[in-house]
Amino acid sequence: MKEVDNFYEKLEEPGKGVFLALKEIILRQDKEVTHVLKYGMPFFCYKGKMFCYLWTHKKYKKPYIGIVEGKHFDEPFLLQEARSRMKIMLFDPEEDLPVERIEQIIEQALHLYKTGIIKV
Repeated sequence: MKEVDNFYEKLEEPGKGVFLALKEIILRQDKEVTHVLKYGMPFFCYKGKMFCYLWTHKKYKKPYIGIVEGKHFDEPFLLQEARSRMKIMLFDPEEDLPVERIEQIIEQALHLYKTGIIKV
């Protein structure tokens, strides 16, 4: 078992199910996306460059996707809070995931790398 898999195994429901679903949604977006554990968090990389990660918000106790280059996004549902570069997308574990919206954001994030806006 890989170290990153241990991260998911230690989680409790309902957050565990949300994180596992998010992992699958992100990984299926592009064959170049890889999955690693960095700083104790599951990160997703495109051609070795970190572009998003999964974590739980300390204040709201909700899972989220962190978009590394979130400063390039204007969507109102992405929160910047005190971050200068990253933005997050919070999820309520008691509600269905907005799969289409997640896929669109991941596609937009990958587009930054594929087009060279962010150097790989």
